[in-house]
Amino acid sequence: MLRGIAISPDQELSDQLEDLLTEVGHIGLVRKIEKYPAGIELSRFLRAHAPQVIFLSIENLAKAVDTISGIEATVPGMQIVAISRSCDPQTLLELMRIGVREFMSMPFSRQDLYETLGRINENLEKKPVANFATDMMFSFLPSKAGVGASTIALNASVSASQLPEAKTILVDFDLNSGMQRFMLKLDNEYCLTDAAENSFRMDDNLWPQLVTTIGNLDVLHSGKLNPNFRIEASQVRHLIDYMRRMYKVVCVDLSGNMEKYSLEIMQESKRVYLVCTPEITSLHLAREKYNYLKTLDLGDRVTVLLNRAQKRAVISPAQIEELLGIPVAMTFPNDYQGVHRALTIGRNVEPSTELGKQFSKLAQSMFEKKVVSTPESKKRFVEYFNLLPGRYSLFPDGKKPAV
Repeated sequence: MLRGIAISPDQELSDQLEDLLTEVGHIGLVRKIEKYPAGIELSRFLRAHAPQVIFLSIENLAKAVDTISGIEATVPGMQIVAISRSCDPQTLLELMRIGVREFMSMPFSRQDLYETLGRINENLEKKPVANFATDMMFSFLPSKAGVGASTIALNASVSASQLPEAKTILVDFDLNSGMQRFMLKLDNEYCLTDAAENSFRMDDNLWPQLVTTIGNLDVLHSGKLNPNFRIEASQVRHLIDYMRRMYKVVCVDLSGNMEKYSLEIMQESKRVYLVCTPEITSLHLAREKYNYLKTLDLGDRVTVLLNRAQKRAVISPAQIEELLGIPVAMTFPNDYQGVHRALTIGRNVEPSTELGKQFSKLAQSMFEKKVVSTPESKKRFVEYFNLLPGRYSLFPDGKKPAV
């Protein structure tokens, strides 16, 4: 079924059209608007609803022509059907001059609509509507709970939103222990579960009530603990489609539990940031998850972020790369005091600190092409790092030295 919207100040005209469309059933009228939108309002309206067909009243021809120009500039190839109470030859010539080939007048008939739909479907098969959808969607996946993936997701999102023309959203998809609401001290009673339950009817009136706006960043938190709620894959797809139309950058904070919906999100992501710390258990689970994602053909999208790195670490970044089989793209210093101060006031880490500068670099890297390099296979360190249950060892002979 095609998605359609009606733009008509004449409510009776749009009501009769809606009745016929409902009766025929080939087009779902997702929205009716009683004025001619223009500029940013029109652009936002089109991104929010992603129509394939627009039924446009020509009651005010001058305003209708301006709206048509805005539609073509925003969504090239949009199928436009002019509607009116009467058929005026001069008006038809004007419409044809600006490229509108479909026209319907009252009383609307089933036959006219069938013929119009036939031509529209033929045109869409040749040239589908080019609705805007960003490809800049990023998932933050923790190797295990407590590695700081939510902190990195939050600060990278804030930094990304401060770049030019980079309207950003951060979505907390951790339905078990999401932290974004606490970290930012959000008091919005609406949350991800509300967005999921209304995903099929999401529009530009409902969405602003669900998110909290902080500067150029919107945040959709996961809400209070609700073990009984189950988010469906279809709900996730509708939410993702909506957000990719409305934002330049979409950042998703995942739980790390590899739920079905999390895998759906990672499949849609440009990059999956796998966050780990230089600890045995974290590295073990990071390797497990990376290997699993490779079986889903997602290995080339994974970027490893090493959090809480120390200058004199027991395990060096080079050894970690050898263990994981993938380069460490970026390290983040352990700044407990800086993170604590940020949590206390409910904001991002101070950008002037060493940690804050790393978050800025990460945000900037989101806009750059990823260079994938695979290190040569080495066994020396991995042999010492036996990651079988109950057999963790950093010693060549498997024996601990005497204490």
